[in-house]
Amino acid sequence: MKPVEIKKNIFWLGVIDWNVRYFHGATYSTHRGTTYNSYLLLDEQPTLVDTVYTPFAAELLESISTLIDPKKIKYVIVNHVEVDHAGALPAIMAAVPNAVIVCSAKAAPVIDRYFNNSWEKKIVKTGDTLSIGRNTLSFVEAPMLHWPDSMFTYLPEEKLLLPNDAFGQHLAVSTLFDDDTDLAVMMQEAKKYYANILLPFGPLVLKKIDEIIKMGLEIEMIAPSHGNIWRKDPGIIIKAYLDWAAGKHQKKAVVVYETIWGSTEKMAHSILEGLTAGGMEAKLYKISESDASDVIAEILDAELVVVGSATMNRDFLPKLSPFLDDLTGLKPKKKRAALFASSGWSGGAIEQMTARIQKAGFSLAESDTLEIFWTPHPEDIEQCRQFGQRLAAGYQSE
Repeated sequence: MKPVEIKKNIFWLGVIDWNVRYFHGATYSTHRGTTYNSYLLLDEQPTLVDTVYTPFAAELLESISTLIDPKKIKYVIVNHVEVDHAGALPAIMAAVPNAVIVCSAKAAPVIDRYFNNSWEKKIVKTGDTLSIGRNTLSFVEAPMLHWPDSMFTYLPEEKLLLPNDAFGQHLAVSTLFDDDTDLAVMMQEAKKYYANILLPFGPLVLKKIDEIIKMGLEIEMIAPSHGNIWRKDPGIIIKAYLDWAAGKHQKKAVVVYETIWGSTEKMAHSILEGLTAGGMEAKLYKISESDASDVIAEILDAELVVVGSATMNRDFLPKLSPFLDDLTGLKPKKKRAALFASSGWSGGAIEQMTARIQKAGFSLAESDTLEIFWTPHPEDIEQCRQFGQRLAAGYQSE
């Protein structure tokens, strides 16, 4: 796409990556691609806010050149050093040799180390401002949202927030703004983004939004560094972040399982029937046939997670292990868990899953486990349904 003016003399210079399907070392699926958003502020002292992923450096320079001679750029703002946003920095700095990098104190040594360079830098902290002419840049440090170096850039004259990774989505579309895009798709991808990246930092998200409110920052537009720009009603995504960070949930359960010869699968379907009969929305995922990133997005607003496995070598099936590892790292808040298993000559899966799910921070009652041996008989199927109904009856509202 060509540069798009999002505010007076402020241009989106992003790159649309239609083909990327995995992120963060293939730990996060991106079915709808993504964008790497960079912003050029044409002012008395032209300023570039964030760059793009390394392979797209030439495209970014070409876009800049359609608007201005790159040598005229005075400042390059680095809100976050991760290479999907700063990877093009060496190419940009080679083209703008007199520019000064503006970044947080925690970003500066990372830039030097990662890019093996010592470009001139201006270190900023929360409350610092930088006049570039008609516009003033105000900075807000945002450590661990989602790296220690992260910060936001705010333009009070335009009521524009440039928050890098916060409020973004992995979404590649040929339209740039929320009011030109399917909002349901945007929100689904924003939800998935939050669940898989920002979920462990909920308390910090709440604190940062509260800080922004207390600073009196008026926000008419949020332009993140991934996905589409929120211009019609940025309050939608701010409210969603507040809800997700606070651990707000629906009367909803997510059932995740793995099976060998179908016994556990029969249990899973029967438990699902019981949950829905008990008035609880429920979704079912066989983990070996599902995308873990999508499952975690569904867990974000669920109150209950039900995990089941066949037993092998006195343990749960290996296909479930990466999913449970993800939950341990993300540590969802205010959620119950329940466990079920099918076994042959010995048990063990329940005990091993219990240790993992408790390590992930879930609340697990001793009575919220169910194990059957060999294949489920009709009375076992009924027991599974009743188990699901009892779990639904134990719904814990906020």
